[in-house]
Order: sequence, then structure tokens, then C-alpha cells
Amino acid sequence: MKDNKIRELLKQLQDELDRSGPLDEKGRGLLEHITADIADLLDGSGKQPDETILHRLQDSIDHFKIEHPKLTMALSEMMGILSNAGV
Repeated sequence: MKDNKIRELLKQLQDELDRSGPLDEKGRGLLEHITADIADLLDGSGKQPDETILHRLQDSIDHFKIEHPKLTMALSEMMGILSNAGV
């Protein structure tokens, strides 16, 4: 898996979150789950990824696409990388 690219995207997500202002409760929850899922993948904990990560990413994209287009782009790119990596 392209760990460096995923780390770069996580940084972009964090930067975009810092600029985006307050998120609603559902949005915060979605991003917390995604961040935890990706951290598990990156730390090599042995936990096998499943389709839940891709579903959460898609739910997040759908949730943020109107109000946070830059965040949506970063999430879409991350989804593509994970999908291409066989997650």
C-alpha cells in the first residue's frame, strides 16, 4: 500500500478540516471512524481491512460534497488509492 500517499492525504484532510470550521455531529463521526480505520491500516496492526472503510468513505463523500468540496476531493482521492490497493 502507498503509505506515504495515504499519510499525505491524511495531512490534507486534517488541514482542510482546520479550515472548514465546525462540522456537524454526523460529519465528525464519519471522519473519526475513517481516521481510525486508516490508522489501523498504516500501523500494520494485522487487522484486515474490509469494505466498511470504502463504505464510510463513500458516506463521507456524499455527506460533505455540497458544503466542503475540497474535503470531498481529498476523501475521493483516498478512496481511489485504497481501492487500487485492494482494500
